[in-house]
Amino acid sequence: MVKTPFPKLKLTVINVHGECYHGYKPGDEIILEDFTHPPEHFCLGLAHVLFPIIYSLSFGAKFPFRDNQRSLQVTCPDGGKLEFKVEIMDKTGAVENVPKDPAYSGPAPKKMAIEVVKAKGKCAYGYKVGDKFETTGLKCIPGFCGAAFHTAFPALFALNFGAKFFFMDDPDGIDTVTCPDGGNIVFKVSRSREKKENYSE
Repeated sequence: MVKTPFPKLKLTVINVHGECYHGYKPGDEIILEDFTHPPEHFCLGLAHVLFPIIYSLSFGAKFPFRDNQRSLQVTCPDGGKLEFKVEIMDKTGAVENVPKDPAYSGPAPKKMAIEVVKAKGKCAYGYKVGDKFETTGLKCIPGFCGAAFHTAFPALFALNFGAKFFFMDDPDGIDTVTCPDGGNIVFKVSRSREKKENYSE
């Protein structure tokens, strides 16, 4: 039994375009106890591409171009063999449903920043406290450490679609994004505050 403060998520197989050794078929449903606990024998390739989506939904992200803004589709990274619909569930076990935003008129990428807030040991890129890198939407930052960007991407994805980190003093950012190489660098990923709430790529 998983003890978690986060909501459950539902994955539904919507299309199959080849042979998957997991044997998934259209209509199959998989329930995740939360965004940190995949079921036993869950495909890690799928988990890799799925994580930014389930992380985002868990912190309130909305996708205004979707019929249900609290859902998104994801494709298997192994040749696109399977397509899944990802949905967030409420405390009663029902799927959350927020109808498509009628005011949505196209992408409105958010301005975001990655800032070094802690540093120890040696960083191959020479990052130090106070270094700040800006980006818009889901664009890569030229010359930025790939391992660090990989770690920061779920937060960037979530913030771009309106997620709020309720446990942070500033819910428009998260300051615990840690370098995977010895934890030498810790970043804060944040979204610039804007009046318009239209989050898209």
